[in-house]
Amino acid sequence: MATFSAGQDAARRLLEGPQRYTCLAGGTRSGKTFLIVRAIVIRALKAECSRHAILRLHANAARASIALDTLPQVMRLCFPGTSLKEHRQDGFFALPNGSRIWIGGLDDKERVEKILGLEYVTVFLNEASQIPYSSALIAFTRLAQVAPGLAQCAFVDLNPVGKTHWTNALFGDKRDPISLQPLKTPENYRRAFLNPPDNVANLSTEFLASLADLPEKQRKRFYEGVYVDEIEGALWTYEEIDSNRCGLDDIPEEKRAAVVVAVDPSGAAGRDDLGADEIGIIVAARGADGDCYILADRSCREAPIAWGRRAVIAFHEFRADCIVAESNFGGEMVRATIQAADQNVPVRLVAASRGKAVRAEPISVRYAQGQVHHAGRFSKLEDQLCAFSSAGYSGAGSPDHADAAIWALTHLFGFDDGAGIIEFYRREAESRGGA
Repeated sequence: MATFSAGQDAARRLLEGPQRYTCLAGGTRSGKTFLIVRAIVIRALKAECSRHAILRLHANAARASIALDTLPQVMRLCFPGTSLKEHRQDGFFALPNGSRIWIGGLDDKERVEKILGLEYVTVFLNEASQIPYSSALIAFTRLAQVAPGLAQCAFVDLNPVGKTHWTNALFGDKRDPISLQPLKTPENYRRAFLNPPDNVANLSTEFLASLADLPEKQRKRFYEGVYVDEIEGALWTYEEIDSNRCGLDDIPEEKRAAVVVAVDPSGAAGRDDLGADEIGIIVAARGADGDCYILADRSCREAPIAWGRRAVIAFHEFRADCIVAESNFGGEMVRATIQAADQNVPVRLVAASRGKAVRAEPISVRYAQGQVHHAGRFSKLEDQLCAFSSAGYSGAGSPDHADAAIWALTHLFGFDDGAGIIEFYRREAESRGGA
């Protein structure tokens, strides 16, 4: 039998309210998704033959998180004895009264067309930080089934991101995310915050302590559960990176057209040299589809002999084509450091003839176009990318992880001879001139 804390009970009552749209925002493992799925099952049992959709950005994440984890847990703890039959091929679970709960991903074109071809009395957007507002609008248009005794309801949950995210515009500022005009029916948009301490009965003290010790931006998002200020003119945003995230299995070795290890060296004497920047070491690949993928972040603060060996190990582990390194810091010393670990590793030295922001901007455009994917979560790298704006880098210290990633992607996208970047800016200028 599930028991709820005071915060969770307040959120539960909100989910039963008269508003059409409800958002539960806050830190990780706070019970947001559990409460919404429970509310959906209650609604499904209340109205025969009603339809309910639970959607995430990625279909594999929807199945792993909802179909195989949260939904069975909700049924076991809150509805013991109630049968739930999966129709996996069609993408839904059936309840004894004929109601159906559909689960899918907005990235699965065939499945999403089948799901969004129906009308629902409930639509739930799970992990909405990853879902573009354009996709959310399409999903909300399917909130149209008439079911006796049930009002049509849309539920949204997420770990908060930047204050400009569409969920904060709707549920916080009560403004339309596109026009920024005040909502005509603001009472239809309600929000509650839940954080890990609200779920303390189900979390270990060690886990809570680990969240409290996260870097500031991650701590605010996953522990404090608050929307954060964003840098004006930022070249990257967390939700943009999130929306194109994938798993390492999504880019298997046979689908990698090229792989590089990029190194951004520093003057660190060793791991105890805390005043020095880290050595950025990033592994990236270009896929057969033309997109690029960040595969690993092996950055460290080590003496040259150690970071050289670390870069070479990554080179062999990922069967890379070469190691790309910035030549400005030491030039041939960088090549010698790497080849001291393995003299057969090909090293390509590239010179930083332009400022960091100028090198970063063409790569940020590729991210915005959905052409770069992070195969996992790389918190330091992503913090540094999001601290870049057209005015430069505003983060603490040096963007060592980001610099290495930019070098890798610059090489893979064919910008590293310099002419590619010049051509990028020429086309951008022509585009603006013709607008």
